[in-house]
Amino acid sequence: MVCTALTLAGCTKSEDSGTGSTQGTGGEQVAQEDSSGPTCTLDQYGGEKIDLKNAIVGFSQSEKEANPFRIAETQSIKDEAEKLGVKQLLTTNANSQLSKQISDIQDMINKGAQALIVAPLNSDGLEPALQAARDKNIPVLTVDRKVNSEPCKDYVAFLGSDFVEQGKRAAQEMAEAMGNKGKVAILLGSSGNNVTTDRTKGFVDEMANIAPDIEIAAQQTGDFARDKGQQVMEQLIQAQPDLTGVYAENDEMALGALVALKSAGKTPGTDIHVVSIDGTRNAVQKIVDGEMYAVVESNPRFGPLAFETLQKFLGGEAVSQNVVISDKLYDKDNATAEVANAY
Repeated sequence: MVCTALTLAGCTKSEDSGTGSTQGTGGEQVAQEDSSGPTCTLDQYGGEKIDLKNAIVGFSQSEKEANPFRIAETQSIKDEAEKLGVKQLLTTNANSQLSKQISDIQDMINKGAQALIVAPLNSDGLEPALQAARDKNIPVLTVDRKVNSEPCKDYVAFLGSDFVEQGKRAAQEMAEAMGNKGKVAILLGSSGNNVTTDRTKGFVDEMANIAPDIEIAAQQTGDFARDKGQQVMEQLIQAQPDLTGVYAENDEMALGALVALKSAGKTPGTDIHVVSIDGTRNAVQKIVDGEMYAVVESNPRFGPLAFETLQKFLGGEAVSQNVVISDKLYDKDNATAEVANAY
């Protein structure tokens, strides 16, 4: 099974909830232990055993490396390919255009890619690219966003976080910060992918369960972008001046929201509490500074786990169809110690 923890110095053990750790250092991903889920093998999927040192591997990035998550994700893939001595790594960037991601993947196949790691832009729409790979029995791993296709048929496996659980943990931190009462706004991620849908569902459902007196006063899309997060927050704070909480579905939107809040005369950490998801160094520093309450990690360092999964699969071993990452939590108790290890 691929769902065994990578024994790397930077890894941490899971919390009692099974979703991460508040201790330890930053570093490579740790897959949650799970032997009960469906698996995929080379015999099931089709194809031949391949040694990665003699292979051409393609990596399709969905968005330009303009934010810390994408920068760290792409670099992790490149670093691990070099470390393992992969014969050739092809890399592309779709610049947030679905049509380009499809053509990027098809181009890498035409250039001889024998395995693919794909960070999907959306959960739907990549079917032509997946089919092009499937027609040649090229194994595809999707990372950080799921596609609405069938694992071990249309692609091999998904590697990423439990996004619903991330939303739940954010709700728990927000409820604590707000004393279980008040009004909170949600800065939604981009539409059309499971990350936004799941992080919203986890937060809304958990908040209704644990703190029904907290009103979710607004939900507005910030597209996972800092400038859009600032713009949306400027509008929300004018329309809802009595907001006491902001849940941002990624750190970039949270950082933009902080600018808007301070410009509106609010004091983040006192007048209004901010919780987000990602774990970038800038956001963790804001916890140290007292401007953010907590950040739920979403670890972008997919390189080691992705290539470990590929190695096992291409060697004939069974791999999990759904490899879930253990994400830690950054808060006032560990932020100062952890900020240097964040990405």
